[in-house]
Amino acid sequence: MRTTTIPVSAPSWHVVDAAGQTIGFVSSKVSMVLRGKHRPTFSPHQLCGDQVIIVNAAKLAVSPEKGRRKTYFHHTGYLGHHHVKSLAKMMEESPSKVIEMAVYGMLPKNRLRPQMLKRMHVVDGPEHKYAAQKPKPLDLNII
Repeated sequence: MRTTTIPVSAPSWHVVDAAGQTIGFVSSKVSMVLRGKHRPTFSPHQLCGDQVIIVNAAKLAVSPEKGRRKTYFHHTGYLGHHHVKSLAKMMEESPSKVIEMAVYGMLPKNRLRPQMLKRMHVVDGPEHKYAAQKPKPLDLNII
């Protein structure tokens, strides 16, 4: 059986404003764009997603109850060296890390995941350094 492979077009650049949005909503939509499922030429074995810039990561909407209840666990590999941080503490230290970890968990667990994550750029504030690429704003409610 002969199959054809559609050539992958160049990735386009998108800007997502995360101010006032929840973590799960933003990360699920961004992971879909990184994977390329919004394109008609989607193929699961190719890297066909777009570049995504997420701005205002520090202004994500997190309820106080979720900030206390949700924890992030890290173990170094040594006995007794496990670190547990709450979501509220992670948002204070590095809000961009919270989005990166959420998108990381939503992408497929294969060889393309690190390449997809390289196409995501998270910024804590409203300013980003990718203006030369002429990114277009991405409406998350449409996707």
